[in-house]
Amino acid sequence: MQPIRKAAVLGSGVMGSGIAAHLANIGIPTLVLDIVPRELTAAEQTKGLTLEDKQVRNRIATESLQKLLKQKPAPLTVKENLNLIEAGNLEDDIQRIKDVDWIIEVVTENLTIKKQVFASVDQYRKKGSIVSSNTSGISVEAMAEGRSEDFQKHFLGTHFFNPPRYLKLLEIIPTQHTNPGVLSFMKTFGEDVLGKGVVVAKDTPNFIANRIGTYGLLVTLRVMLKGGYSVGEVDSITGPLIGRPKSATFRTLDIVGLDTFVHVAKNVWDGAEGDEKEVFTVPPFMNEMLKNGWLGSKSGQGFFLKQGKEILELDPATLTYGPRKQLKTAATELAKQEKGTANKLKALVYANDRAGELLWNIFSPVLIYSAELLGTIADDIPSIDRAMKWGFGWEQGPFETWDAIGLEKSVAKMQEEGRTVPGWIYDMLAAGHTSFYKENTYYDNGEYKPLEVNPKVIELKAIKKEKGVIKKNSGASLIDIGDGVALLEFHSQSNAIGPDILQMINFAVDEVEKNYKGLVIGNQGKNFCVGANLAMILMEAQDDNIWDLDMVVKMFQNTMMKIKYSAKPVVAAPFQMTLGGGAEVCLPAAHIQASMETYMGLVEAGVGLIPGGGGNKELYIKHLNSLPKGVDFDLMKVAAKVFETIATAKVSMSGAEARENNFLNFADGISANSDHQLYDAKQAALALYEAGYKPPVRKKVPVTGETGYAALILGAQAMQLSGYISEYDMKIAKKLAYVIAGGKVPFGTEVDEQYLLDLEREAFLSLVAEPKSQQRMQHMLVKGKPLRN
Repeated sequence: MQPIRKAAVLGSGVMGSGIAAHLANIGIPTLVLDIVPRELTAAEQTKGLTLEDKQVRNRIATESLQKLLKQKPAPLTVKENLNLIEAGNLEDDIQRIKDVDWIIEVVTENLTIKKQVFASVDQYRKKGSIVSSNTSGISVEAMAEGRSEDFQKHFLGTHFFNPPRYLKLLEIIPTQHTNPGVLSFMKTFGEDVLGKGVVVAKDTPNFIANRIGTYGLLVTLRVMLKGGYSVGEVDSITGPLIGRPKSATFRTLDIVGLDTFVHVAKNVWDGAEGDEKEVFTVPPFMNEMLKNGWLGSKSGQGFFLKQGKEILELDPATLTYGPRKQLKTAATELAKQEKGTANKLKALVYANDRAGELLWNIFSPVLIYSAELLGTIADDIPSIDRAMKWGFGWEQGPFETWDAIGLEKSVAKMQEEGRTVPGWIYDMLAAGHTSFYKENTYYDNGEYKPLEVNPKVIELKAIKKEKGVIKKNSGASLIDIGDGVALLEFHSQSNAIGPDILQMINFAVDEVEKNYKGLVIGNQGKNFCVGANLAMILMEAQDDNIWDLDMVVKMFQNTMMKIKYSAKPVVAAPFQMTLGGGAEVCLPAAHIQASMETYMGLVEAGVGLIPGGGGNKELYIKHLNSLPKGVDFDLMKVAAKVFETIATAKVSMSGAEARENNFLNFADGISANSDHQLYDAKQAALALYEAGYKPPVRKKVPVTGETGYAALILGAQAMQLSGYISEYDMKIAKKLAYVIAGGKVPFGTEVDEQYLLDLEREAFLSLVAEPKSQQRMQHMLVKGKPLRN
């Protein structure tokens, strides 16, 4: 197959423009086409435009693309990516699809319209180009009817989840005519380039995730109504407590939009029979909500309504709003004490109280339904489990959940209650097979088959189970990940950095210098690292243990220098929140292999401090190193940029934005697929080693000195006079300016790194001792947000 160098998206609605944005994020130029308007807007009439003007004819696609800049969460990783997307229309520009390698249809969900679009596509596309539909409810097979042989061989469904940048699942749906090579190519392309978790689904209504997810939501609704539970009660125990997203059930519905949900439910209802048709019948009160326009977040109210700071819940019986309730029982309190989702579920689903009954009556039909659909919506158990994890954010898929609560015990209870369990489950149990998964295998038609694992997916948990660790303490573990590369994994509370992690970094660098080719610093937690251990810093500060803090800060600084000047390459693999000390660990590394979703920033100003582990110095040096060699530059501009970034606690909202803000340089990498990040980091370490890696030469750093300090303070004073920063913010700004400027030296003086580290440490310790900084730290620890005192 030829590589996909250029794409076209037909349809510029929320999904079409979102898919185009995702393609632009990974560097694929994309043409977006939509229909030609039939009427002029008032603004167009005022300008004297006609329906024949290109500006008018491209208006629908153009306006959709402009909306990408305002949407939240942002579809584009950086705004400049919009330059990779071009707007056009389906009448004037359809012939331009001859120049693209992949054509994605995202027009309205109407088979007749889609077939008309594909007739045009078939006329103008080049042979061998891939054509796909993002449909969620229309038969992929039916769309390809009547098309040319080459079209049909290269046609399939590619169902993205909204928003495409953030949701991992991509369901690929081949037809009977799809060339197996095309299917294989798109699966690899989806994983390696688009960064998706790909599952192959069968051509059935709603495919895998929406089929089971919608069923589960409708079952939950029925259990709620029958059991007299409130909307808030259901959401209080169907979220993180059972390994589901914080949005739980009804908050998820509000985010998705009731109109979208009802449309998806109708896709199945149209072709369903018997019990399934009954379940997919939307309750009458939801139709009333639709009539009222209570669609959820996009209309301002749905199952929840925000009034001031209070969030109210809907009463389905009266369609009125009241205080949000929570369901607390002995089982929910017990489950909160348990470790791991499996143990929490066991404590909940078999409990003889309102929480246990609610969850059992939701889980049991969903598990049975998933088992009934095996072979109909997907060929194997892992595809169904992965679809639910990647598409709906479940921690465990249906069959993994069944294993967690105990297959034998749950089936026995289902049988007692008269529920109809699929025959193949009884056959499985009769043969002595009591779980769907064993080690790295899954149950399939009487035998266990090896789980298909992408070689680019490194599972640290599995490696530790198989090989153990080189060394560990309470904060981190050093692991051999093969091919002569070691990995340092943080596993402290929130991966916060304390002396235990610093000790392990020191050990890791020494061990790697002796026995390995390189070191990766990475983990598979929720976030890479949210910073230094703030609670420990505050406690020491409140006890006036400044000498002890001085020792810890020195240790932090020395450890970061050890990373920087290691004889073997150290590669940092940051993802999600990489804040404060987390960013300071990355900045001195030989290479950073970020995730597309890396939110990096030196945020210490938000807690009344400045970076103390070398972050100021390293960000300043990163900026200097990013400048073209041999070209005169404005040192003052560099200092001002670094000062602004740190003083405002600016956080980059993507890996690409982190590069724009010089947390990454252009030699650093960004992994589109978060599951491949550690593999990519390992390959980067090996490439550096094989290229004969040598640590950087220690060089002096030019600073702006007293002249720069005065200029930085002037800028901060302007912000204070404008009311943007408080008096205490100004105090912090002065400390930071002194460090960035390099203290009381003439402009252009070259100083060594240790001098800058000493300035940084002195400023950090002086701020730690301030009562207002301690108040800010306390507030962040208790409230989770900054205090402006």
